[in-house]
Amino acid sequence: MLQILGMQGIPETVYRAMLKHQEMSVEQLAEHLTLSTDDIRTALDVLFERRLLRESLEDPGQMFAVDPLVGLQELMAEERRHLVERQQQIADRQDMITRMLAESELRTVGGRAGDGGGVERLDGIQAVQRRLEQLSCNATRTVMTFMPGGAQSGPALTAALRNDESVLRRGVTIRTIGLDTIRQDDATFDYAGGLTDRGGEFRTVATLPPRMVLVDNSIALVPIDPVDTRKGALCHTGPGVIASLVALFEATWDVATPLGAERDTERIGLSEQERQLLVLIAQGHTDESSASQLFISARTSRRMMASIMERLGARSRFEAGVKAAQLGWL
Repeated sequence: MLQILGMQGIPETVYRAMLKHQEMSVEQLAEHLTLSTDDIRTALDVLFERRLLRESLEDPGQMFAVDPLVGLQELMAEERRHLVERQQQIADRQDMITRMLAESELRTVGGRAGDGGGVERLDGIQAVQRRLEQLSCNATRTVMTFMPGGAQSGPALTAALRNDESVLRRGVTIRTIGLDTIRQDDATFDYAGGLTDRGGEFRTVATLPPRMVLVDNSIALVPIDPVDTRKGALCHTGPGVIASLVALFEATWDVATPLGAERDTERIGLSEQERQLLVLIAQGHTDESSASQLFISARTSRRMMASIMERLGARSRFEAGVKAAQLGWL
């Protein structure tokens, strides 16, 4: 339990002592633990920052240790607040970029793509494929991709992996973000594993913006119509749009789960999406409200929770939260 609360070293020692001896003063704790008063005060500052100490209502100025279960609940609530804030930031950036891309498309349709807007319209899937091949051949530093849509076709994945291998051999960094659902599709998950085995990086998240390919932080391909990518793509080179797309990718990458996170469940235990679900359930959310927060269906939420409880051997959701914390899974 203390591991998930970030307790180790002297702060952990002081916290354990205070749980047993709430009445001890700083000097008494120092003598009891054979530590200096400065060490005790530093540890108390750490405990206070983690909300594991509170001021007594009966004796103002006197601090007492908070029960670790209460501390865990408050920590999970704080994590959830940070997660919601981060998701909102990403959503705000996505809205802003969508507006910028729409304005760029209007300029292109209006016949003014050559006025410095840095936009080229590629009509049809073949035109897009040819441009992607050119960009892959010319890439010198990075290729960053949003891969929404879940499971991919086998032939497309085989061709993509062959192309990725060629790019990686030239020393180019490849980072791809897919949906969490690809972990349930053998072919797509094998492709992602093949990419990481060859030196690329692959992460997943619950939801993604439309498909996007960024090359060398200077060129971006986004679909003309996110619903029907076969209509073609817009090729952007304008610095403003590129900077915004790079920022969106990096923000999404930061909250995504590395591919290998679920390959060793005994060591890591939970995917980021499962961890978020457990945090929400611990806060009293229903399957429906948890699913809404994570942008998944209630059925998927229930299936994920059942899987977590089975792995932990837990008979209730509360017991699952406690066991996950004890294992350091949260």
